[in-house]
Amino acid sequence: MSRRSLLGAVLGLWTADALLGPQNAAMAENLPSPGSASGSAGGGVRSDGSAEPHPHDSLRAREDAARLGDGGPDPFVHPRADWKARPPRRPATVLNRAPDRIVLHHTASPNSPDTSLEHAYRLSRDVQRFHMRGRGWDDSGQQLTISRGGYVMEGRNRSLQAILDGRHAVGAQALHHNAHTIGIENEGTYVSEDLPDALRASLVEVCAWLCVRYGLDPSEAIVGHRDLCSTDCPGDRFYSRIPDLRKAVARRTTSLQPFPPDAQEPTDDSPDPSPPFQDDDPDEFRRQGTQFDP
Repeated sequence: MSRRSLLGAVLGLWTADALLGPQNAAMAENLPSPGSASGSAGGGVRSDGSAEPHPHDSLRAREDAARLGDGGPDPFVHPRADWKARPPRRPATVLNRAPDRIVLHHTASPNSPDTSLEHAYRLSRDVQRFHMRGRGWDDSGQQLTISRGGYVMEGRNRSLQAILDGRHAVGAQALHHNAHTIGIENEGTYVSEDLPDALRASLVEVCAWLCVRYGLDPSEAIVGHRDLCSTDCPGDRFYSRIPDLRKAVARRTTSLQPFPPDAQEPTDDSPDPSPPFQDDDPDEFRRQGTQFDP
């Protein structure tokens, strides 16, 4: 499936605004924004050694990414090794249960025109550096990140494998709700501007994938950060679009088949593989309007 046909199919489920609002570049902190890059963006490699198509052309998953089943297309999730994540201070806690909410964030960073893969990698590194150095957290707060070019990347360590296993890697992205929510950081500031098409299309696919993986109802599971915490995130325009997103995701999930279990189905009696978690530096969640705001 071509990039144009994929975007058309997904965006047909989510009515797009005819006009985009002005770019909102006002930031509370002058933090470094992800830099531009000049290299070309390529795909991955399949297990048989053949080249994987560019994610913009097909959003196909590699062997280490998550598949949406025979309904396709599949989300192409770049693992942490791809964007050269630094080691976390400690491994994320993985709970033997699924999250019940998908929390949508915006990074509150400039709406960059750079849609390259290298920019997406740089974004992930910048978010991780800010969360670890600026906020003192163990790692990136969010489990997944989507760039304005539509690239999907693993955030907090152990997140991708936990999703594949039907479990939950606890992040630091929604104060007092980290034990039961999974967070998606969407690059940009969406107070008055709408999401770009590539990001919007990937977000629909990723939310549908998560809903099928975890058996969630999009109408209940997909929420904005402000629904759970005192914050302006994910921006007024983005937040106003969440009802349309839920409908688009619900339609998308009807074409997807349930996943076979990748691991033993957890039960309430199953021990968690990691010690009890604690939210990372919860007082930091009260800071508003900063870049990479989870």
